[in-house]
Amino acid sequence: MGKNLYVIRHCKAEGQAFDEQLTDEGHKQAQQLRDLFSTVQVDRIISSPYTRALQSIKPISGAKRVEIETDSRLEERKLSSKQLPDWLEKLESTFSNMDLAYEGGESSREATARVVQLMEECKADQNVESIIIVTHGNLMSLLLNHFSQDFGFEGWKKLSNPDVYVVQLGEDGTNVKRIWEERRK
Repeated sequence: MGKNLYVIRHCKAEGQAFDEQLTDEGHKQAQQLRDLFSTVQVDRIISSPYTRALQSIKPISGAKRVEIETDSRLEERKLSSKQLPDWLEKLESTFSNMDLAYEGGESSREATARVVQLMEECKADQNVESIIIVTHGNLMSLLLNHFSQDFGFEGWKKLSNPDVYVVQLGEDGTNVKRIWEERRK
């Protein structure tokens, strides 16, 4: 039997800090996510503990009556503890060199390992078929790159807030598919 892992990048937020709230548009997007999942079976929801991730998934949790579990392995990847004026180039370098880590940050390999560990636990859970994972763009792109090596930095640049991919885990292998369509105002 196959398993569906729905990987969601949080909706638009005011900023990047742990406690940043969703914008008004982000709250509307969270309702759109709820609508997207209205006909989808959801057995489990696991989210980053960041406020913007929790606010993004709350409408689905309420509609499906599935409790939100938080897991620190879904937290935003820390690129560095220092301000990096050239952060975009530095980020791109971490996609081509998975072991590259900047001061106080974690490498792509380290970040991927923590989220893949969670995915393996989800895959092994025989009691569920459909799990929603809510995270952040950088970590999401590393996870998708793990399942589909062609994702990488260019894939990260194309992600939207929010974004949704389904990772279908079957006996024949893994299939990754984007299911979020940008909604226009």
